Amino acid sequence: MAKRTFVWVTIVALAVVAVGVVTASNMAFKLNYRLDAAGAAAKSGTNTLALPFNRQTGIATANNLITDVGLANVLNVQQFVEATDTFNVYTGRKGTPSPDFNLSSGDANFVQMAAGVDYIVVGSDNPSLAVALNGPGAGSKTGTNFFAYVYHSTAPTAFDLMNDIGFASVTNVQNFVKTTDSYAVYTGRKGTPSANFNLVPGAGYFIQMGSTVNYVPSHY
Repeated sequence: MAKRTFVWVTIVALAVVAVGVVTASNMAFKLNYRLDAAGAAAKSGTNTLALPFNRQTGIATANNLITDVGLANVLNVQQFVEATDTFNVYTGRKGTPSPDFNLSSGDANFVQMAAGVDYIVVGSDNPSLAVALNGPGAGSKTGTNFFAYVYHSTAPTAFDLMNDIGFASVTNVQNFVKTTDSYAVYTGRKGTPSANFNLVPGAGYFIQMGSTVNYVPSHY
């Protein structure tokens, strides 16, 4: 799996709403997450990014995210479209046929970087949010979903995540390896050459489903 460096992670239980930083929840997060440009750490400068379910105020669209990371640092933000197994690609530049799009809680995105940065992610949990992990059909062409891993999840590995969702419903979990622009695919089944891997706060993972589950992540 790809190496990711985290300077620090702070998880704080809140009794009240944190003013101006997060929306109402009982758990807030502050994470220093590395977004690498093209080079040894990231072949094409493409990184997965999973924002908290309640994003920082003002981070509602791809354009908001690019502005927050720094326009000069970002080439594009990519949204996975489950219905077609394709991507919406937004550059934030004029004259390019790439419309802005809304960010969705529970969905991860790709961020392709022109220059590497340590991006400070701020937000909070929404413990009642059920993330629709769609199986093959009208909502998802192949049952593939781009999931924003929960920062305080009790599932530290791909195998644990499959069990938390419901093992019988999950076909595989896929980890994007940014050093090679490839995927490590774990099925959890015996006889398949797919090693289990650790899950990392701030990263997104593709989950291919055999059947639809409205998933409420288990957490600390």
